[in-house]
Amino acid sequence: MKYEVGDIVKLKKKHPCGSFEWEILRVGADFRLKCLGCGHMIMIDRKTVEKNTKELKKPLES
Repeated sequence: MKYEVGDIVKLKKKHPCGSFEWEILRVGADFRLKCLGCGHMIMIDRKTVEKNTKELKKPLES
């Protein structure tokens, strides 16, 4: 899978707020993700994101 800034990632485990979906804000060796439920931001390593991704949604082109 090719991860890009702006994509929405659905992870296997849900955030304590109840949301499974995260927006990618930064891509590299580490990812910066923003929870779409509560807005909490985290830094997480690429290997963990790749292992726990269930679905990857691209933003709609306008």
